[in-house]
Amino acid sequence: MAKREHIVTRTASELQAMRRRGESRSDWAKAASMTSDEIEASVAANPDEVGMVVDWDSATVEMPQPKAVLNMRVDQEVLDYFRKTGRGYQTRINAVLKTYVSRMRG
Repeated sequence: MAKREHIVTRTASELQAMRRRGESRSDWAKAASMTSDEIEASVAANPDEVGMVVDWDSATVEMPQPKAVLNMRVDQEVLDYFRKTGRGYQTRINAVLKTYVSRMRG
């Protein structure tokens, strides 16, 4: 799993408080004053967006399937390994199992 060392999660209220304290690096006044065409041109000029085309007409909303509750026994070393990876370890266990199922189905 790739490191996410630069990703920080904030709640909406935390972001609002940061803006009030002047801790935001975004120029919200400039963004609010831009037209749709200027925003599109700015996005198009971003090297990370080169070649990216989004066809919103064919976009769909995919709701995640609900998870099933399961109590199971695993080797302690397996559980310890995943727990040491931090928050979300159960999601990672699920991802490993899901990948296994996908490969076995061919």
